[in-house]
Amino acid sequence: MDQSDYRLEKQTPPLEDFLRLRKITGLTVYSEEAAREGLKGTIAAATIYYGDQVVGIGRLVGDGGCVFVICDIAIDPAHQGKGLGKAIMASLMDYVRSELKSKAYVSLIADLPADKLYEQFGFEPTAPASIGMAFRVS
Repeated sequence: MDQSDYRLEKQTPPLEDFLRLRKITGLTVYSEEAAREGLKGTIAAATIYYGDQVVGIGRLVGDGGCVFVICDIAIDPAHQGKGLGKAIMASLMDYVRSELKSKAYVSLIADLPADKLYEQFGFEPTAPASIGMAFRVS
């Protein structure tokens, strides 16, 4: 990440930017009400700015002690390929390594080919011992 063009803030992304980046990157679009409540559950976050514009986000959510999930990694398509996802992951993993208790479980769901990014930070596929599963409220 070129430090002169971008800056990373360890803060929860603003609601509007969270919703916008999820939409333009093809992630699930949540209602404003759900997103506002969900952002309150942020344990650690990384928000990347290009000038005053938010162009990248990522969060760590969890129960505060045992189980955590890295989620919402989203980079504005106009700014992809510049190492921003890697910078977000590095920031979140710094928090994981320095602040979480021994044996804490940190998971994520990797969309392909993002699994290659996560592997750089020590994440491994859990299959065949376990598989990721999801349920969406309709």
